[in-house]
Parts: sequence; C-alpha cells; structure tokens
Amino acid sequence: MKLESILFESTDLGALKLKNRIVMAPMTRSRATADGIATPIMATYYAQRASAGLIISEASQVSLQGTSYPNTPGIYTKEQVIGWKKVTDAVHEAGSKIFIQLFHGGRISHPNTQGGEIPVAPSSIKAEGLIHTSPQNEMKAFVSPKTLKAVEIEDIIKQFGNAAKNALDAGFDGIEIHAANGYLIDQFLRDSTNKRMDEYGDSFQNRTRLLIEIIKEVRKNFSLQKVGVRLSPLSTFNDISDSNPLGLYSYLLQELNVYNLAYVHLIEDATAYKNSDFLNGVSATLGKYYKGKIVGNGGYTLEKADFEIFNSIVDVVAFGKLFISNPDLPKRFMLEADFNVPDESSYYVGGEEGYIDYETLEG
Repeated sequence: MKLESILFESTDLGALKLKNRIVMAPMTRSRATADGIATPIMATYYAQRASAGLIISEASQVSLQGTSYPNTPGIYTKEQVIGWKKVTDAVHEAGSKIFIQLFHGGRISHPNTQGGEIPVAPSSIKAEGLIHTSPQNEMKAFVSPKTLKAVEIEDIIKQFGNAAKNALDAGFDGIEIHAANGYLIDQFLRDSTNKRMDEYGDSFQNRTRLLIEIIKEVRKNFSLQKVGVRLSPLSTFNDISDSNPLGLYSYLLQELNVYNLAYVHLIEDATAYKNSDFLNGVSATLGKYYKGKIVGNGGYTLEKADFEIFNSIVDVVAFGKLFISNPDLPKRFMLEADFNVPDESSYYVGGEEGYIDYETLEG
C-alpha cells in the first residue's frame, strides 16, 4: 500500500518543474580528485539518488582559495567542468534535475588545502577548533585568517560569476549560493566574524552586501529563477553566531524579495526552540518576510514535511543524511519501508564503500 503525502506531488521551483517536493540536500563527501575534479563514482552516486525532485550538489569551491577540505570538487577549471558534465549527464539520464552549490570557505580552511596560502576572511578572527587537512583526515588547528581588502572582495565576487558560467557549461540546471554554516559569505553576514567598518561591515545593509553583489554577478550567466541561496540563521557550526539573528535575517530576506530567486534554503536548528525570537522554528519565523519559495532543511520527518508544506511554512523539503544511506529515499517514504543505517566512518574517506554500495529496496 502506498502512502499518500504532499511530498510526492509535483511542483514548480523557480523556472523548474519538479516531479516531487523531495530535495537531496548538499553534503560534502570528499570523493573528488586532489585537483577538485568530479570522479566517475560521483556520477554514480548522484544518479542513484535521482528519484529526488531536485539534487543540490555538495559544496563546490569557486577557486583554490575557496577550498575548505581535501578532495572536494571545484568549478573553476576546464577539467572540473568536464568532470561535472559527466555527473549532470548521469543525473539527467536518470530523470532528475541538479543544482550545484557554489562555495567559498573563507577562514574555515588551512594553508595545507590552500596551496600554502593563509585563508581569508572579513576580519582576522581565528575559528576555534580543528579542521581536516589531508585525505587521511589529519586534523590541524585553524589559523588566523588574513583580512580581505576591498579589491580582493571584488575578485571573489567575480570568482562566483565565473563559477556560474562554468556551471552552465557543465550542464547544471541551476546554482545554489552557499551563504550558511560559517563559511565565507556567512562570515560576512554575522557580527561575531565581521568586525569591518567599511562598506562590507557594521550595518545589516553592509554585512549583506557581499551576498547581494554575488547574486547580481551570477545573474549575468544564470536566470535568477534558477538560483537559490542557502542560509543558516541560528547555526553555530564553525564557531559562528550573531547578536541579532532575527533583525539580520528579516532584513536580508526582505532584500532578497527584489531578486525573484528560485528559492531560499533555510536550515533549521535545535537552537531555534531555545531562542525566544524563533520559538516556532526558523522557517516559520522568517517565512513572513520572504515572498518566494522556501526549501526547509534540518530534522524533518515525513510527517513534519507534510505539515509544514500543507501549512505554507515551506514549499519543498531537503533531506540530507537519509539520502546518504537510502538512494531510493522517496520510494522508502512512499512504502513506509525501513531506512538503511549510514556508516558515519565512511562519510569523508573516499572510495566506493559507504558511498555507492547502499542497497535499494529492489536489491
């Protein structure tokens, strides 16, 4: 017996028609080459999960400087474009659509993955903690980043524009700008990491400027109806926070209304239910400020997804870890089947194990 759910219905998301409301969330898996080129097993991995209405790729750096972790893909060289084209072809042949997530890690990096260079950030504030610096998962402490000059910020904006052009050449259906989880754009947004007093710091208008300028740059190559933005208003991942998240993100979402994006991708966080401004959750609280489509993500069950879509809190829902070990996740939802348990030890180690060897219901 098949379960009835609004998740299985088709819907429009920007310029795209999706076959269902189930999205595969972006997740770093470290299966690219050392030069950031997508590998054949990546094409297999994404094609296996093409029953999703939309796949959002793992974070893909817009330059060597944007790299956070080893063996992660880029979208800034000809060879990387060729590698990704094999992935998009495989996903399209399997019947789904795929966006690439464009990414710059900022201070969340290490010279070992930057060709020896010091990572950059809006302000020279070191993140607390350790980071993977080699394919063998060698961990090292973060270093103090170099404060970006205005001219260097202009260059990063151009890097995103070039990456958007490359994404088009690689056959992607759209792009998602990664402005979440403590990486570079998020570092500009939040006041714990942005202490600038120039046109990129201090006020909400100035701290959101980098993201807005990147949106304006990528639209030279991609219709904004094929562009999404990912935000994590309450996440403290990568040692980041903001003193007034409701003020910051309500301002930003109202600014984003101008650009007619495909969607805004909001990450829920358990902190939301402890934050007096977000007692009903991130999407429920911020949705009133945004007129476009919202992708919900973080801690969703089938029941929660149905409830929030039915009540117009979100439009589609992105699932992450469930897709790692369940390539046929939509079918498992529909048949109320058990889920495979993911092997967390294989998340970032490379190779086929724990990547493309999970069984489907058909065996």
